[in-house]
Amino acid sequence: MRQSVLRFALLLIGLATSISSAAQVTTGSDNGKRSGAYEVSSSGEQSAQEVYVSAAEYKAPNHQPEGANSGTILDQTGAVCVGASVHLSLGDQGSIREIQTGNNGQFIFTNVAPGSFRLTVSAAGFTMREFSSVLSPGEMYIVPPISLIVAPAMTEVHVSETALTPTELADLQIREQEKQRVFGIFPNFYVSYDAEAVPLTIKQKFRLAWKTTVDPFTFVGTAALAGVEQATDTFSGYGQGAQGYFKRFGASYADVVTSTFIGSAILPSVLKQDPRYFYKGTGSTGSRLLYAIGSPVICKGDNRRWQVNYSNVAGVFASAGISYLYYPESDRKGLLVQNSLIRLGELSFEGVLQEFVLRRLTPRLRKRASDQR
Repeated sequence: MRQSVLRFALLLIGLATSISSAAQVTTGSDNGKRSGAYEVSSSGEQSAQEVYVSAAEYKAPNHQPEGANSGTILDQTGAVCVGASVHLSLGDQGSIREIQTGNNGQFIFTNVAPGSFRLTVSAAGFTMREFSSVLSPGEMYIVPPISLIVAPAMTEVHVSETALTPTELADLQIREQEKQRVFGIFPNFYVSYDAEAVPLTIKQKFRLAWKTTVDPFTFVGTAALAGVEQATDTFSGYGQGAQGYFKRFGASYADVVTSTFIGSAILPSVLKQDPRYFYKGTGSTGSRLLYAIGSPVICKGDNRRWQVNYSNVAGVFASAGISYLYYPESDRKGLLVQNSLIRLGELSFEGVLQEFVLRRLTPRLRKRASDQR
């Protein structure tokens, strides 16, 4: 009986053990199936991600990163150039961008597409400069310093197709004569250093007379002469003191005005003669001396021919005749002939000075002669 119970107990234990083993096998099999399913699922998800990434990469455009370029603009001394205009043009796109240099002379262009580019630099007073190169993708290109050179000064000369009229040419010559001053001070307008000077018009003859009589140093010379006459008691009828001095001054200035306008403007206009002294400058000393001494009685006509200087001789005598109106009655005896001859002698001496001395004492003419040599 005990043996039967024992066997039965052993049988139950064995059966329980078999069931337990079968259960473990079944669980392991299920777990294996679940594990296999997970691995497949993970493998499937990985493949989908790879496909998505590949598709994204395939759809993205072939875009290269942009770059920048910068540099400094200098002048020819090496100082920075402020406010210079810098133009950027791209070879592929043909677009143009512009910027001005700052206080440090620098410039910078950002977001520049890679490829060839050209910089054009310009500034007022300087010649234009260009620089070309190639910008790589994503590159920060540092342009070497660009030095600007000062632009050469340009002078425009406009030549008129129409020739100057004789009046216009004579006007230009008179303007040059009006700049002639002995020692740069005393007027010397009635001498021409151009042997072929154009004849003057009536208006120009009066203009030259007016310019001479109102010149400040004409008054200075007249005042000095009146002072000498006062000191030597010339024309004693005027007396002394301030009243006597101003009478002498007025008389001397009246002589200048009447002799200049009558002998150098009115009569030359009527008789068509040129009132100027024409500088000879060539020939022997003797011939030049005779030419200068005879200048008060010999002149050029408006026809450019030499003739008797009726204008000057008649003007001298007319001025002396008018002086009877304001010189003291006690001093009028022989005044007409005396003053006329004195005036003609003064003009002869003046001609000698013009021919041999005054040109060298006129700074403007001395400089012109030096330039010609």
